Amino acid sequence: MSLNRSVGWGLIGGSDIARTRMAAAIAQQPDSEVVAVMSSQMARAQSFASELGVPRAYDDLDAMLADPRVDSVYISTTNNLHCPQTLAAARAGKHVLCEKPLALSVEDATAMVDACRAAGVVLGTNHHLRNAATHRAIRRLVADGVIGQPLAARVFHAVYLPPRLQGWRLTDPTAGGGVILDITVHDADTLRFDLADEVVEAVALSARQGLAAADAATRADGFRGPRYARFADRRRRHDPGSTRAGGAAARQSHRGSRRRRTRGPVRAFSASVRRRGAWRRRAGGHG
Repeated sequence: MSLNRSVGWGLIGGSDIARTRMAAAIAQQPDSEVVAVMSSQMARAQSFASELGVPRAYDDLDAMLADPRVDSVYISTTNNLHCPQTLAAARAGKHVLCEKPLALSVEDATAMVDACRAAGVVLGTNHHLRNAATHRAIRRLVADGVIGQPLAARVFHAVYLPPRLQGWRLTDPTAGGGVILDITVHDADTLRFDLADEVVEAVALSARQGLAAADAATRADGFRGPRYARFADRRRRHDPGSTRAGGAAARQSHRGSRRRRTRGPVRAFSASVRRRGAWRRRAGGHG
């Protein structure tokens, strides 16, 4: 087997983001391909595989992790499953790109990091906003001192959650739903990236606000800088732009921008995997 063969990806979860974003992002990398998909329902896995031309479908996690063609996995299941599935992948020697949030607790996140480090596999979190041209420009301007010394930042992040994505995100706290784990985590990571700084303390308040807005959060963070940041996030159940001229065009532009951002994490993750000697040694043993 040539050591130059592509990195084989297994998708854990036949999710909307895996189907509409990540599968294409992986396929667009010259050194990567999706070789398997796993869902808790075989019919869903088979439908996903048929639609996107994925060669193998599974409804059992251990069976997919035993597939010798799977080198890396992308996890996009409900948030409460991220930790156990990452631990299982690490035990199987698979590299892991996990959707945000990485876990529901600091203890679980630490266990995931420790397990992947002990197994010698790459662990990444899919915070795709770091790859937006706007945020890369902001980071460069801050680093070059063009705007002076930032002392405070304010983020307002309101999004429309389409019906197909509502479900457990709005109704099942045990699965890790809610605006803080869905949206506010993006804000915190993006500011860490923009400012090249780390959070040292945080306080947050969340609330349900009826049918118009599913939930909202206000959060304040203190950075090492010293800097101060405030987030105000909201998810809406109805589309405020759906009845206004230009709303559809704006949404299409956003979808195109997100596809470009999504390719960045896959490209960086695949490069990290290829740099690992452990992957190159395993590649020689695959038929």
